[in-house]
Amino acid sequence: GEAPTAQQIEESGLRFRVDIAAGQKTGFYLDQRENRLAVAGYARGDVLDAFCYTGGFALHAARAGATVLGIDISPEAVAAATEHARVNGLADRCAFQAGNAFDVLRALAKEGPRFDVVILDPPAFAPRKSAVAQAAAGYKEINLRALKALRPGGILVSCSCSYHVSEELLLALIAEAAQDAHRRIRLLEARTQGRDHPIHPGMPETRYLKCLILEVE
Repeated sequence: GEAPTAQQIEESGLRFRVDIAAGQKTGFYLDQRENRLAVAGYARGDVLDAFCYTGGFALHAARAGATVLGIDISPEAVAAATEHARVNGLADRCAFQAGNAFDVLRALAKEGPRFDVVILDPPAFAPRKSAVAQAAAGYKEINLRALKALRPGGILVSCSCSYHVSEELLLALIAEAAQDAHRRIRLLEARTQGRDHPIHPGMPETRYLKCLILEVE
């Protein structure tokens, strides 16, 4: 017989249903576990979780007391995130909708500052070195829109899982976006993947995840 591909897991006291066959990658981004806890420490007021997948960051923020809007292009992921909010007793603090995060961010930016925290955890924009230039434009675009949607004193969480996009490049792109948006930024934390995803000194590609937490004035 075949074992079921959907399993329930618990992360930091929150329950998630993970489909290891039909879900993205292994079904859940375990490399962000420690970052989800870190970001929850900044969660307050109104939070936007773009590229929310099945609600990992969103539910941690909601449990910390925030009201969260999650966006993902996958209707299946949005349905899963909605169910995860329900089973964890957080449905009254979370709303999820299917949509293109670029389009939603662009529309929200036009409305002006309305969020206290914006979380950007997109898929890899640069799976290969030749894609870095195009990826850089994408990272700058989403960070620019996020900055315009943040209230003064807000928190921007900007992630990249593309090895070919270095921490230095990501921070430089955010700085360019901040200049274009006429916002001042201050780097609070520069994080990487959790300790259960070890970094080998002789294999630089094992340090692939960047998670920058910035204060925005």
